[in-house]
Amino acid sequence: MEGTEIDLIQMLDCRERRNFIQNELLDKYHCPVISFCMNIPGPIKTNQQIREAFLEGRGALTAVLEKASIAVLQSFDIAEPTGDEWIAAVDADSAKVKELTMEIENRHPFGRLFDIDVIGVDGVKLSRPRYRKCLICGKQAQECARMRAHSVPQMQEAVMKMLAK
Repeated sequence: MEGTEIDLIQMLDCRERRNFIQNELLDKYHCPVISFCMNIPGPIKTNQQIREAFLEGRGALTAVLEKASIAVLQSFDIAEPTGDEWIAAVDADSAKVKELTMEIENRHPFGRLFDIDVIGVDGVKLSRPRYRKCLICGKQAQECARMRAHSVPQMQEAVMKMLAK
């Protein structure tokens, strides 16, 4: 997979920045916050194909919000070697927003690569009712990750095949 490799410190800094922005939006608007990025295994988190898939996902997400008459109060676009992100405060019920985002993750051709979190007004991330499937074998992804069932190159190959379709 082509792209810039990042290290653990960069990922930790990215997560810290994301958490800071999420908390700022929660404090400012007292509304749910959507945090959208890509779920890409390994040290390369973005490249042209991944960015195009992200932009397609962000478009699908904003279209669903618009169709449901959910106002985006403020949003941030981030494009870094650690990956693309879209973080937004939305004026809606957090459970409804989670339902809409899971539909995108479940139905969009790249949905398995989408990581769309919804943080409630209490600052707690809403959980999905079912675990996601592994990119490679279809079993529970968390179980495969815990057991390290697949190598990073195998997972990267699966991602690139998905993006090539």
